[in-house]
Amino acid sequence: MRFLPLLVVIATLAACGGSDGSISLAPPSAEAASQDPHAPAALSDGQSIFRFDTFGDETFWTDTLRMHEVIASGVSPATALKVGLKVDAHALPEAVKQGIVDGTVDLNSPATTVALLKLGAVVGVVGQVNDHGALTRVGITCAFCHSTVNNSFAPGIGERLDGWPNRDLDVGAIVSLSPAVTAAQKAVYGSWGPGMYDPRFNIDGKNMPVVIPPAFGLRHVAREIYTGDGPVSYWNAYVAITQMHGHGSFSDPRIGVHVNNTPPDLVSSKLAALREYQFSLDAPHPLAGSYDPDAAHRGRAVFNGVARCASCHIAGSLSDVNAGRLHPPAEVGQDAEYALRSATKLYRTTPLRGLWHPPQLKGPYFHDGKAKTLDAAVSHYEHLFGLSLTERQRNDLVEYLKTL
Repeated sequence: MRFLPLLVVIATLAACGGSDGSISLAPPSAEAASQDPHAPAALSDGQSIFRFDTFGDETFWTDTLRMHEVIASGVSPATALKVGLKVDAHALPEAVKQGIVDGTVDLNSPATTVALLKLGAVVGVVGQVNDHGALTRVGITCAFCHSTVNNSFAPGIGERLDGWPNRDLDVGAIVSLSPAVTAAQKAVYGSWGPGMYDPRFNIDGKNMPVVIPPAFGLRHVAREIYTGDGPVSYWNAYVAITQMHGHGSFSDPRIGVHVNNTPPDLVSSKLAALREYQFSLDAPHPLAGSYDPDAAHRGRAVFNGVARCASCHIAGSLSDVNAGRLHPPAEVGQDAEYALRSATKLYRTTPLRGLWHPPQLKGPYFHDGKAKTLDAAVSHYEHLFGLSLTERQRNDLVEYLKTL
């Protein structure tokens, strides 16, 4: 079969046209409690920042990791999809889509990946391609980890689902491709697996990856991340500067982090619009046909009653963090060592949202992913709190959790 280089297709198209050990926090911040409608201009700017702004992190992903060389020489679309990267079908011209269908666009060629980057079609990855078709710069955006696609065109290719965690994304495997990474670092990155990332490994050298969390349903949650270190913009700044390696300044003496990648500052002026866009991203509705409605109805009573879930997952955000509470690791049966890396040394009750929406969202659960299924998550608390659920109550509770 004759493959048509995708850059040729693009060029042709262009020519054509408390007392229990928990702690009290400050009241929910104004940004979490705001009920004001989102300003259209801020949403548009925020969406663009979320999807396409690298904050200048090309200086790390290109100049340090040399990922532009790696992609151009050895990362085909097939390889990219295998490590969990996604393609925005909306960015593909019809001729390209047809070429993928009929096999004339070579999905096993790195040159096709470069062409997809030129189209802006690789979710969360921004590439600069010169007039000769060479990839010269590459960086990542918020969407790299916190967007996926609905697979409407093909597996891994579809319409964007902003705010949905990409649980297929193997960040460690991707970074390990860099020639600048040491063998010891590769061993750590290779241990993470899909959907996992350690946002503190490059800070403290400890290897404790966590499940990539959703960036939807944040509007009414006072504090973000598993340990409740701060509001949305706090974590956005932390990730943009210390993890993506964008240009900005982040300092938090509570965790001993002081990073200054300025000048220029390409982060701080964008945090407000980015936050507004994230606040506009609602959690997905329950997926019809993926749960038993009658069992879920009964399970809600179990959740609010005998299982005692609602004692921490309180109404509204389904978290008691807005009531000013965080929890000691032992109280919730979670690892103390990871919490000790954080500013609070405690755990936030995770707001329950988007727990079950296969194939994109189907676990794992808890910060470290140790509960591979909702059944396992229920079993964890059943044993921790000495609950005596019947098999029917347990199954009904799981069905209810699938609706959240």
